[in-house]
Amino acid sequence: MTFEISLTASSVVQAAFVLTGIAVLLSLDIRSRLKHKKHHYLFAAILGTLLSVPIVQLGSILLIQGSALGSAVVGLGVLLLIILWRLLFNAWEAPIKATVLGSCILWLSLHMLWHDTPEQRLAHLLTIVVALIPAIVWASLFLKYHRERLGTVLLMFFAGILSTAPILFYDALWRRRLELHFFLFRIVPEDFQSAVDEFVQQWFGTISVTGSGLLSLFISFLVIGLMEEASKYWVLHKTGKNIFMSIDDVMQMGIIVAIGFAFAENVLNQGYFLGFVNEYLQSNIVNWSGFIGNVAGRSVLTSMVHIVSTGVLGYYLGLALYASQYLKDIEGAGHKAYVSSAIERLLYIPKRDAFRAQMMLTGITMATLLHTMANFLVSVPKALPGNPRTLGDLVGAPPESLLHAVALLLIPSLLYVGGGFWLLSFLFLRKENIRERGRIISVDTFVTRKVME
Repeated sequence: MTFEISLTASSVVQAAFVLTGIAVLLSLDIRSRLKHKKHHYLFAAILGTLLSVPIVQLGSILLIQGSALGSAVVGLGVLLLIILWRLLFNAWEAPIKATVLGSCILWLSLHMLWHDTPEQRLAHLLTIVVALIPAIVWASLFLKYHRERLGTVLLMFFAGILSTAPILFYDALWRRRLELHFFLFRIVPEDFQSAVDEFVQQWFGTISVTGSGLLSLFISFLVIGLMEEASKYWVLHKTGKNIFMSIDDVMQMGIIVAIGFAFAENVLNQGYFLGFVNEYLQSNIVNWSGFIGNVAGRSVLTSMVHIVSTGVLGYYLGLALYASQYLKDIEGAGHKAYVSSAIERLLYIPKRDAFRAQMMLTGITMATLLHTMANFLVSVPKALPGNPRTLGDLVGAPPESLLHAVALLLIPSLLYVGGGFWLLSFLFLRKENIRERGRIISVDTFVTRKVME
């Protein structure tokens, strides 16, 4: 055991050396000294490859041998992963960043396939091909509003794939019962479903069993929705901040991030496309109708839930990023931002900053609620007594009633596919959202003592 622990600690140190080397390469700004553009892409591909090495190494150490590690090694490994995560989202132009992210994802995928059995490898390859089809279809539908460069689209798609990493990593830590020690504090991953059940029993113990189950279900989906939308918001903001030219751009790129997230979810989750391949295509009897039906249902409804939620989040993020110009527009049209004006008067916070905070908070709240309600409406029938499948079953209608022809799953489908598509189209076509407002750039401002005086 001592040999295994020292070997793992040595691997963490090796990963730290690789990370240090990457930091040195970035600090030397080698890319700016390369004359030809193709050399920039080569440098980006090499950098993405180098970044994948410590990610694979640290992930394998923490998730496979984590229970045998010392607390300092685990903490150091997680800290290095956080630094690597931040390095993936640098401030370079879109095609170069897409090359870095794409190279890293490629090597991570090859590592996963290399360690699969032949049957698992075939299932994963089929899953990737099938999951790409709805991703391309959805991206084509929403890119029709205005064309984006391929490098920008690929960058946001790859960013969406990577936005699943923190959630998957946390889930892996919890399943392996790993605790993270950082000397001054400790993080213990919890099964939030059990935590939610305990919370509901403690604070709402008087309600019925059915009511308690529905409330637990809603709160669980609320937590999941918040985690997923917060992760997508982070990569959208960090990756696209210097790319956006209009509010429509932020919405559109938010949708591409959502498509990337849904693609990764369909490929990596055992119960989604991978499960459909194993159940319907790799069993003794191939069932194409069952496979296509399940894939189509998930491709339409679940993908649209991500698209609508993150598209709305992108709209509010766009308002926040272009707060100054947007406030001038609405005030010039005779309207007022009442909430931000009130905050300015009461708390002496500049109206622009108050409006920006208001829009960002509204965006993450709306996205979380939209995501939560979709998951809740889909899962409610399984949580109700008798597991009703139609509207007639739910209201107890007679057998001959037409209400039995209305499936409960049809309600969220109409709301999110029909209503969501209309909502996003409406937002895309608004003149104030189409107007190009310029790129967002960050400027460091230094105030001298003389000016302050």
